[in-house]
Amino acid sequence: MNEYKIAVIEGDGIGPEVVREGLKVLNTAADKFGFRLTTEKFNFGGERYLKTKEVLSDDEVDQLRAFDAIYLGGIGHPEVKPGILERGILLKLRFDLDLYINLRPVKLYENVTTPLAGKGPTDIDYIVFRENTGGLYVGEGEFIDKGTDDEIAVQKMIYTRHQVERCIRYAFESLKNRHEGAPWKGLSAEEKANGYYAKLTLCGKTNVLTYVFDLWQRVFDEIAKEYPAIIADYCHVDAICIYMVEDPKRFNGIVTSNMFGDIITDLAAVTQGGMGVAPSGNINPQGVSMFEPVHGTAPSFAGKGVINPVATILTAVMMLNHLGEPEAALSLEAATRKTIKEMKSMLVGQMGFTTAEVGDRIAARI
Repeated sequence: MNEYKIAVIEGDGIGPEVVREGLKVLNTAADKFGFRLTTEKFNFGGERYLKTKEVLSDDEVDQLRAFDAIYLGGIGHPEVKPGILERGILLKLRFDLDLYINLRPVKLYENVTTPLAGKGPTDIDYIVFRENTGGLYVGEGEFIDKGTDDEIAVQKMIYTRHQVERCIRYAFESLKNRHEGAPWKGLSAEEKANGYYAKLTLCGKTNVLTYVFDLWQRVFDEIAKEYPAIIADYCHVDAICIYMVEDPKRFNGIVTSNMFGDIITDLAAVTQGGMGVAPSGNINPQGVSMFEPVHGTAPSFAGKGVINPVATILTAVMMLNHLGEPEAALSLEAATRKTIKEMKSMLVGQMGFTTAEVGDRIAARI
């Protein structure tokens, strides 16, 4: 029997509630599919910071390396100054554990409302591969003459070839594994006839950010030669935003930088029905990976049983696939689909069920 050690960080606000439902369905899947989950909870987040002024130590990060995955509910607290928890916990985990891929599946499920008129589940189904450890978010920069009329603020977008190459290669490999046996539905008849089975779009700004995205484009073109059955596409980031709204069906996979990925995935989440249905994974293929829903901690709704746990449960689907339990992942996603069809809405307090009832219904269908 396979056994997996999962570090659980419930986090702040609604985090404990949605993680509770995620663990409920994960344990049900483990029982049904014959593997074992061992969980250990860690109290990292805003509440601990307010009591102890501690964020995350190097020793605590090292403890997390011993696990097969990290399951996170969300971190953020209204009484903690912005940036402290984000840099002290979330970014520290990404950088120290080298979680170099932020993986964001963008999928519209049946009975989920999208603000895009005339679009349905067949139109919105793609993956965004966001580079997660470089770029502007590294925090390199300086002030010159701060506080004067001549003040200058500098923030540096820094990428190494190694960072760019491993991100792009991961994206190509993922699409190859996803579509080699079942070609992407968005391909034209001519593209299929020419032997293509997937398409990867590089999202950049080569016309303005000429140094960084010259590097991205060159590496992308070089690696694309190793995957001749995958169409290598390019779009400026502003065009990406237009197509996500007007023609999302044109995308199969999008690979991009840290900042651009941060921005376009929030737009993508809205098109797939909102933060309540948007899962996410921070991936290190050679080490421990961290799985967290896209939504925040929504402290005003904490403890009321009205929050939607679907994003957290779909995040559990991603974790099962990562752990090597694809059958359990497929079953959990199917159970979630069926439950979504019964829900009145994905919005807080309008689901037609409580948070726990949504988890119960999904668990019962696995």
